[in-house]
Amino acid sequence: MTTLSGIYIPNSDTLLQTAQATLFVPNQLELNQLDDVFGQLMCHHLDYADLYFQYTRSESWSLEEGQVKSGSFNIDQGVGVRAVSGEKTAFAYSDDISHSALIAASNATRAIARSGAASQPHRVVAHADIRTLYQPTDPLTTLQDADKVALLEKLEGYARSIDSRVTQVMASLNAEYDVVFIARSDGHQAADVRPLVRLSLQVITEQDGRREQGSAGGGGRFGYEYFTEAVLRDYAEKAVHQAVTNLAARPAPAGTMTVVLGAGWPGILLHEAIGHGLEGDFNRKGSSAFSGRIGDRVAATGVTVVDDGTLANRRGSLNVDDEGNPTQCTTLIENGILKGYMQDSLNARLMGVPITGNARRESFAHIPMPRMTNTYMLNGDKDPAEIIASVQHGLYAANFGGGQVDITSGKFVFSAAEAYMIENGKITYPIKGATLIGNGPDVLNRVSMIGNDMALDPGVGTCGKEGQSVPVGVGQPTLRIDGLTVGGTA
Repeated sequence: MTTLSGIYIPNSDTLLQTAQATLFVPNQLELNQLDDVFGQLMCHHLDYADLYFQYTRSESWSLEEGQVKSGSFNIDQGVGVRAVSGEKTAFAYSDDISHSALIAASNATRAIARSGAASQPHRVVAHADIRTLYQPTDPLTTLQDADKVALLEKLEGYARSIDSRVTQVMASLNAEYDVVFIARSDGHQAADVRPLVRLSLQVITEQDGRREQGSAGGGGRFGYEYFTEAVLRDYAEKAVHQAVTNLAARPAPAGTMTVVLGAGWPGILLHEAIGHGLEGDFNRKGSSAFSGRIGDRVAATGVTVVDDGTLANRRGSLNVDDEGNPTQCTTLIENGILKGYMQDSLNARLMGVPITGNARRESFAHIPMPRMTNTYMLNGDKDPAEIIASVQHGLYAANFGGGQVDITSGKFVFSAAEAYMIENGKITYPIKGATLIGNGPDVLNRVSMIGNDMALDPGVGTCGKEGQSVPVGVGQPTLRIDGLTVGGTA
């Protein structure tokens, strides 16, 4: 191991030892027994096979009506066995981590065996040192249970003290300690220890019979110590501000207008409207609006979008992806030109392009697929105040709620959780009920001004795809988009 300014920095050997002590030793499994499993798998003339071992310990605490009314604790472990032949994948999993269970799972993948020359025998190869983007902390142990309850109660107290119109406060605290070990048929082995915490807050305000809500929160790959009093106060102020603002909000107008998106979390529109369309599997199958368009202009000049799994301590970051490949910063769109897609090993091989370290899975019971990590747009050169001042009549979306997108067409609908009218270059009154409607590729070409204030979200994002959920990050600078359709309530 190494140290940097007194901070413990584990290397890949340390992570492998931790994974083996957590996953192998308690289950009386020897590392060399994996040779038997791969021998069983690869005699069926496969292109590729891997084993994904996982141990997860998680907890959740919830506060409502002034009391922490529920708490849960869960331990889950198991192994997923995957075999790949051409475009076909066979997958089996077991919550029993034992030699016999592994052999049984490998036998279950025989259905996709193809004729041909036998595969090369399994040989263990040296594993390269990996970066350490986060400490291998067990976040569940970084705070006593009584202190976790006190933290939620303190957060509620802060929210109620800000404004007398706050009538309800709901908060939740979640943590996860995840240990994974990956072994592949090419002999590569990798391990990771992944901490993850999240704190969520929702408040409800009431005035003259009208009720509105606001939310805030954050987290990342660290322990509970992140949630200092300053952080708690910040969450409380943001949630209450949003709820109180919405109490005074007027019905949103409808029509085609200029829309300014705020920095940070509004990048969720970028994630949904174009991010999924840049994942390798959709493009290999030709079902994305971006399929076959590498080298084409797909966005306005100045628009550069990356997917970066290497940001320290971020919710969407990973030391290695779920196939054991190092994550990286992948440029997807550069100055408006489509440069590439996010890839796992299967789609990269079939498309004849490099792996980008974007293979992700919800757990050992799921197959990996190309997924986003932290997806964001890079800075432009405009001051945010200049962007607002440039709009004579339009909408400023400071924060987003839910939304949905059609990957094939790129069409999306998003609701604004906090929005304002812009009149004569100034933000005026808040509005409620605004929805943004458009097409991802089209919207990228309507970006006319890009701010210099790029920000990442506070660490709350979860992405769903084909029934699997994984933590992600989003971000962007302030953006001006011309001619966007707004659905309103006025």
